[in-house]
Amino acid sequence: MSPAIVGVTGIVILLLVLFFLGMPVGFAMGIVGFCGFCYVVSVKAGLNMLGSVLWETFSKYGLTVIPLFIFMGQIAFYSGVNEKLYNAAYKWVGQIRGGVAMATVMACAAFAAICGSNAATAATMTTVALPQMNKYRYEPKLSTGAIACGSTLGVVIPPSVVLIIIGLSTEQSIARLFYGGIGAGVVLAILLTLSVYLLCLIYPDWGPVGPKTGFIEKLKSLTGAFEMVTLFLLVMLGLYFGFFTPAEAGAVGSFFAVVISVTQRRLSWKGFIASFADTLRISCMVIVIVAGAMIFGRFLAVTRIPFNIAEWVVGLPVPGEAIMLIIFAIYIVGGAVMDALALLLITIPIFFPVAMHLGYDPIWFGVTITVVTTMGAVTPPVGATTYVVGGMAKDVPLEEVFKGVAFFLPAYIICIIILMIFPKLVTFLPGLIH
Repeated sequence: MSPAIVGVTGIVILLLVLFFLGMPVGFAMGIVGFCGFCYVVSVKAGLNMLGSVLWETFSKYGLTVIPLFIFMGQIAFYSGVNEKLYNAAYKWVGQIRGGVAMATVMACAAFAAICGSNAATAATMTTVALPQMNKYRYEPKLSTGAIACGSTLGVVIPPSVVLIIIGLSTEQSIARLFYGGIGAGVVLAILLTLSVYLLCLIYPDWGPVGPKTGFIEKLKSLTGAFEMVTLFLLVMLGLYFGFFTPAEAGAVGSFFAVVISVTQRRLSWKGFIASFADTLRISCMVIVIVAGAMIFGRFLAVTRIPFNIAEWVVGLPVPGEAIMLIIFAIYIVGGAVMDALALLLITIPIFFPVAMHLGYDPIWFGVTITVVTTMGAVTPPVGATTYVVGGMAKDVPLEEVFKGVAFFLPAYIICIIILMIFPKLVTFLPGLIH
């Protein structure tokens, strides 16, 4: 068999392993990549490649940023900062029709800014916001859909583990990707909020009006979120002015998250230990996925599939915008059937060179495909974030949660179109970093 056929066979086997055997993504990519590399080159070369990739992956200083930012988010989660953020958002927009759902999206955006995880944001906001929306008799499709889709902001708004991985995979500045994620995250958050507003115009009974709050009460609610907003600004401004590297930013953020939580006596010893355990578990999972993707990427490289696809796509007699839409469609479909992080790590070696050949900005491409793949986190059959919400909302059938999510999917599509028409929304802030 030719190397290209071996590569396609390896991709098919990988998908079958992921889907039917339930093997962890990182191990599946590593095994298929190693076996394929040995077949195309030699067993000796495969063993040398395996040793060098594992050493290069696990000895990278840049990977230290992953557990640090995850730990910062876990501390925020276990200290109950989510309740403060939700309360502040609720005081400001709760009296509008559908305002509690809007407050949930805003709180998701705020919590995402210090968490960086879809699953953690979904679990947090389901616990905090869903009882409130049930209390005011919100339509379950609206409430669960708003939580599931709002939670996807966790991988767009920095700090984001997905953006960190994209930066490491493409050798782009993580700080620039973080700042690019701010613009895209704000646009997506606004569109999700508008979706709630439009749904409540069409179906007024879905989002009853909440109690009114005075201006003084609104101002007082902001003090509850002040510490974590300060923490976010500390991390982002420190990166912007070059006071510290992304890894150092994660360390500083984690330290001050602990200090804030302890001084306010909101973090118990049990919660502190649990945050360590969750950080270790999530970090190991992500790093194993990265290592497996690196091995699989070496296999794809020797089959020349990425280069052949890049040459074929660039040679198509269609505008670059049409090619990019085809790539986005592949990401939307792929994100709906497999883990978003694994999808990105498998496909970046294929499509990143294509985007560079077409003249697209690497920061814009990295941030935009992150937005595209967030759709996969809420769409069936995988839809991991939707499953988290459905699993915690015991009285709402999973199919109702997916129906609610469907109302918000146009917001993602509109966001992608806006980012294509106005790329400066992503590239402006990163362009200010020297």
